[in-house]
Amino acid sequence: MQLSIPESDKHALLDTLKIANLAFQQTYPGDRPERQPVHTVYGGANLFKADTCIKMGEIALHHFHTYAPDSGVLAMALEWKNDRLAEIIYKQIIHKLQTEPVEDFRIDFEDGFGNRPDEEEDATAVAAAIELAKGMEAGTISPFIGIRIKPFTEDLKHRSVRTLDLFISTLLQHTNGVLPANFVVMLPKVTIPEQVSTLVRFFEVLEKVHALEPGTLQMETMVEATQIIMDDEGRNPLMRIIRASEGRCIAAHFGTYDYTASCGITAKYQTMAHPVCDFAHHMTKVALGGTGIFLSDGATNVIPVALHKGDHLSYAQLEENREHVHRAWRTGYHHTMHSLINGFYQGWDLNPAQLPMRYAATYHFFLSNYEDAVYRLKTFVERAAISTLTKDIFDDAATGQGLLNFFLKAINCGAVSEEEVLATGLTMEEIRTRSFFRILEGRRKLSI
Repeated sequence: MQLSIPESDKHALLDTLKIANLAFQQTYPGDRPERQPVHTVYGGANLFKADTCIKMGEIALHHFHTYAPDSGVLAMALEWKNDRLAEIIYKQIIHKLQTEPVEDFRIDFEDGFGNRPDEEEDATAVAAAIELAKGMEAGTISPFIGIRIKPFTEDLKHRSVRTLDLFISTLLQHTNGVLPANFVVMLPKVTIPEQVSTLVRFFEVLEKVHALEPGTLQMETMVEATQIIMDDEGRNPLMRIIRASEGRCIAAHFGTYDYTASCGITAKYQTMAHPVCDFAHHMTKVALGGTGIFLSDGATNVIPVALHKGDHLSYAQLEENREHVHRAWRTGYHHTMHSLINGFYQGWDLNPAQLPMRYAATYHFFLSNYEDAVYRLKTFVERAAISTLTKDIFDDAATGQGLLNFFLKAINCGAVSEEEVLATGLTMEEIRTRSFFRILEGRRKLSI
């Protein structure tokens, strides 16, 4: 067989292509294997205490026991047909609320705090930072935590930077220069890349002043204005906004109510189920898919709390409370399921009473798909093994990573245990690599 392309030409052209291929892979490395919290709880900075997350768990657990005293009531409220699955999920929710009720918390200086006198926000920034330091020492904070500052608009940029400075400086002063694990700063209402790049410059100043390693401070952005979905030239600016963070932006969170308002939707119809939200979600996934940026949906503002208060309620009032809470549960549950089905594995919660349904939806999503996912990943692993043994090149690791990510997310939220994932044919060591590519590499080395 005679080849026509000279070796020198072939290598020159393929070496040129290599540069472009590697640049693409650097921009789109695929899903990040690190843990992503299933939710972020937003709470006003003026209310934050060292034990806030613990107390939220206690309130959520009491609420859950009150309106779902057993798995049968939970199944009835959410219209589940599988009693066995309901019993499993019921126990998992209780365990979660007892051990890690809040996965991620934002100490909020924006919508959850409002516009207050400068003296009051200054004092709150200092007090909240001290409380966070106490929580770090006591081990009572959530595994992911951060603050949401005000936006970098002309009206609020000075206030925003002052709060950022006061909070970070006070926190580091009380922790001997140590930030909490998975600490992040949320910048809301981003509309242009310059707002992000300016925050990065302030991060650099703070890191230098407080002797932090460069790149220590990380951020998130909010997707809550039409201009972040399409700019004045008809382009989606999300990738440019992410690039403006210079590697510091780890997540993009959707703001349901600001976004629907920016679309001219009246308050009555501003819900997570509105079609404009699905459009924004898809545009966000198209722009940031494969970049490793965590995506989060917004929150439902339907809070499952009782209509009637007091210790001496009539039977009719108690029944009305139960029906009202269960109806709100169904709304929150279906909103979360909608997010999960559409590939948004994180969302917001605003009240402790919403936590049980966050976990009910999350666990049901993973457990109801568990057997199918086990079969698919087991088949994929076996296919990879055959390719390895026959010395074929097996380069479809992205598909395997997607299947592996399902189980990693299921493990992270407590829906399944590591041992249950062994049914896929993977070893515990392979699962803990959190990388299907590394799994393939390891199996190739063993076969040589």
